[in-house]
Amino acid sequence: MKTLFSFLLFCCFYTLQAQDYSMLFLPDSLTKKADAVKRYEELHIIIKSIGKAVIKHKYAVTILNEQGDEYAEYGNYYDKLQDLSDISGTLFDAFGKKLRTVKKRDIADVSVDDGMSLMLDDRLKRHSFFWRQYPYTVEYEDEQELSGTFHLPSWQPVEDENYGVQQSRFVVETPADYQLHYKQFNYPGEPVIVKNASGNTYTWEIKNTVPVNYETFHPSYSEIVPSVYIAPSQFSVGGYTGNMDSWLNLGKFIVELNNGKDVLPDKTKQEVHQLTDGITDTKEKIAALYKYLQDNTRYISIQLGIGGWQPFDANYVATKRYGDCKALSNYMVSLLKEVGIKANYVLIKAGSHVSKGLWEDFPSPYFNHAVTCVPNGKDTIWLECTSQTEAAGFMGSFTGDRKALLIAEDGGHVVNTPTYTSNDNLQLRKINASIDEAGNLVSDVNTHFTGIQQELQHSLIHNASKEQRTKYLNSVINLPTYNVDKYDYKEQPGIIPAIDEYLHITSPGYATVSGKRLFVQPNLFNKSTTKLSKDSVRKFPIEYPNAYKDADTINITIPAGYIPEAIPSNTSISNKFGTYSISFKVTGDQIEVLRVQIRDRARYPASDYPDLVKFYDDIYKADRSRIVFIKKEN
Repeated sequence: MKTLFSFLLFCCFYTLQAQDYSMLFLPDSLTKKADAVKRYEELHIIIKSIGKAVIKHKYAVTILNEQGDEYAEYGNYYDKLQDLSDISGTLFDAFGKKLRTVKKRDIADVSVDDGMSLMLDDRLKRHSFFWRQYPYTVEYEDEQELSGTFHLPSWQPVEDENYGVQQSRFVVETPADYQLHYKQFNYPGEPVIVKNASGNTYTWEIKNTVPVNYETFHPSYSEIVPSVYIAPSQFSVGGYTGNMDSWLNLGKFIVELNNGKDVLPDKTKQEVHQLTDGITDTKEKIAALYKYLQDNTRYISIQLGIGGWQPFDANYVATKRYGDCKALSNYMVSLLKEVGIKANYVLIKAGSHVSKGLWEDFPSPYFNHAVTCVPNGKDTIWLECTSQTEAAGFMGSFTGDRKALLIAEDGGHVVNTPTYTSNDNLQLRKINASIDEAGNLVSDVNTHFTGIQQELQHSLIHNASKEQRTKYLNSVINLPTYNVDKYDYKEQPGIIPAIDEYLHITSPGYATVSGKRLFVQPNLFNKSTTKLSKDSVRKFPIEYPNAYKDADTINITIPAGYIPEAIPSNTSISNKFGTYSISFKVTGDQIEVLRVQIRDRARYPASDYPDLVKFYDDIYKADRSRIVFIKKEN
């Protein structure tokens, strides 16, 4: 009893001396399944005019284990358009006792190297206490001044999975006559808005938000955590002014940035006409110019000041033979214009896990990529100008199936990039295999991939060395032991590109031989690995990001003298989550298997989760069905 009293007295003593960061003040609900907890945050944006804003940011994070150490590291960028000053930081122990403070000499100031940019004016200030006695807390505070309000910070206090938030506040101050637009996700209610003669103040705040834990097939992260995005109406940046109250007007600003940047040098004009004047078909001309772009330029990012949004002109790209996505897309538009083909520069929110692109009801500059579009109704052709190997017309998972901003002479227009269905994204596999008396497997595997399903193979062909391909192929197949000793690829470019892959695979001891019996799992290479917990309570909607169709035809020759003792039943499932079927047939020493699975891009409510569990559980079991053979008596 005396020991307990002493411990409580000790804790109280530390609490009195320790501000608010003691673990004693942290609810268990926030630490359960968490690597870190944000204890306090205020992101305060003061918009002084259409061309100037100040960002004040103060936050404290408690690190609970080694996986949370990344959240203890401070880092912030600055460049010609945004200054960074007044950085301070403090380290606290588990009871909130101050251990150390940041000294100016401890803050690293480095040039940013993103590995793909030729020129950047971004610099990074960063710091870490390198503390590893858990739990501990870090607190940082800094201030930035923006020379331009084109792109304003967003607020997403739940920064990652397994990350709790005790308290976070987002405050935006504006002049009285300033028009602020905002879009919020997963925020209960509306912001607190205070208006008076001196200005307007908007406040969003969350408290005691428990960690988000990973769920299979959950939507994009920005859709499942509280977040707020803001955008101005009138703005100024880099000597340019614009209006963002509609997508049309935002597009007018981009038109102004791009104005006069489509002039090609005479040498390039001559090459373009030599290449295309003899071609009468428009699609062939587009393909020829796209190939010219790929053969004569390469992608290098250049981000200098307003250059993060303004492309280098066509003459620069033609002369230097490189450019970033903006410069190359503008160059492609210029090439097409030279031969009389109307094309458009398009801004896009790219990424394989970004499912929607822009928000139609919220004009804002949340873009990270540019492409070229040649409009022609159903025959519209999209061109990814940063790739030297991609097929003309194919957008894929990086830029396909989302809304983008097409820049026309009159401004911006919301358009949809190509959508890829299950019939576009095929994996059609034919396998001829044999098993010997010892259970060893030898197989020839021929697979036809199309659309999004060929992206991995495309990367293996163009972005991997022979050694890297061999290493990957010998690690990715779901077999206990195997060897890919031969492989070959044939590529067919197109709006829906295709790749044929051939693999020769050996797998020692694949089948089990036990006495007179031979046990064979005939579904060789396409077994579902999705296993969902039956006990979990689903929190978020279920989202299939891509559609696809897999069809496997498998023929296996077994040793002579065996007859089937047990053949699994055929399985056929068709419901809202997709269709699946697998059938088994044995004729003499031949096993024949046909497996088909089709999925469409879709979203389902969390309440459908129990049915989803059963759907994938049934597939998982059927994919691992075994045929049992017994040796015939002589």
